[in-house]
Amino acid sequence: MELNRRNFLKSASIATAGAVTLNSCSTPNSKQSVDFSKLDEIIAKPVLKRELFPDPVIIETLELLRFENNFLCRVRSTDGAVGISVGNNDQLKSLYPIFTNRLQPFFPGKDARDWEKLLDEVYVYQSNYKLQNLALWVPLATIEFAILDMLGRLAGKSIGELVGEIHNPKIAVYQANGDRGIQPAKTIENLQKQLEESKAKAIKFKLGGRMNAPDTPNGRTEQLIPLVRNTFGDEMTIYADSNGSYTVDEAIRIGKILEEYKIDFYEEPVPFDWYDETKQVKDALKIPIAGGEQEPSMRNFRWLIGNRALDIVQPDIFYFGGMVRSMKVARMAEVYGMPCTPHISGSGLGYLYMMHFVAAIPNPGPFHEFKGFNREIPLECKTSDLDSNAGVVTVPSGPGSGIEIDSGFIAKHTLVKG
Repeated sequence: MELNRRNFLKSASIATAGAVTLNSCSTPNSKQSVDFSKLDEIIAKPVLKRELFPDPVIIETLELLRFENNFLCRVRSTDGAVGISVGNNDQLKSLYPIFTNRLQPFFPGKDARDWEKLLDEVYVYQSNYKLQNLALWVPLATIEFAILDMLGRLAGKSIGELVGEIHNPKIAVYQANGDRGIQPAKTIENLQKQLEESKAKAIKFKLGGRMNAPDTPNGRTEQLIPLVRNTFGDEMTIYADSNGSYTVDEAIRIGKILEEYKIDFYEEPVPFDWYDETKQVKDALKIPIAGGEQEPSMRNFRWLIGNRALDIVQPDIFYFGGMVRSMKVARMAEVYGMPCTPHISGSGLGYLYMMHFVAAIPNPGPFHEFKGFNREIPLECKTSDLDSNAGVVTVPSGPGSGIEIDSGFIAKHTLVKG
């Protein structure tokens, strides 16, 4: 099983005749330049299919509801259409005041069909651009998912059909393992238990100590890499995630070990905002480099893609502000022959929204993140069991989010006020 970028891109089935070929790539400190015009065209191109809605959809109310540490966003139009989303609860516990004070007042009276225009306008409303990062984008993504749910129900279309074409009604998953700070043998044991449930044909494990923190126990990474490959065999697709654990030199050293054991991609080898350094690592290694989980800026994704500083883009649809913005990243990556393998964050129903997004992108990676589905929220889905069956999950195909949250559970929530 030879490891190189060409093989990964072939397995992702995204080689297209229209992919851009660059003669040179630039970094901020180089004298070479990149023509970003194609990427700028993609950023400017609308994503939401406004033509599905001939009549205005005026937002009458936008509410944030809370029960314990679960957050729901409910939007209602003047004609009585309703949409509901579940927030990234891990983040909204801290960020709900931004929702209620900085975002919620902007939307009543606006036409939901103009969502992309509204994104630009709410960005500067009350100088919200000063909050750019997950502090702004997580609450805004929560609002977007509720609006897409409402619009999808009005049009009789799934969320994916509102922002793209359904390329991937079924998604192959990789089993994600978050272990750090324990002995390698225990991580292997935990992975084996997780695979018994998901039956996934791919896995991802953690390297290093996260954001330059020391690896514990000492030497864990060097022991774990061969142990994972030897335990699960050559037929298993294996990804490794360092969460920015290394300097450039150390990232390259670890990358060489990953190459020796034919690991299939290397995620965030250096801290996520080390852009030049990410490209240095990528240029020094053959293993595909993945990143973008923490990236909040469209402009920075443009740079990372245009300069080929990554091989695989990983926008987090909560951290990056929703599906519309993330679709622009996927489309930019497609032009450059890169797969998109989005990251999942938080609790709530993040996995559900990620499924709809992956269903609609033309350039998905071969496997997508799976951490199990949240069973704490009572709901019904008539078109999917929302579980991994032999490593494959069926994307809901009903209108909007494709699910119905139990009305009694919704009733337990109370209005969050600014």
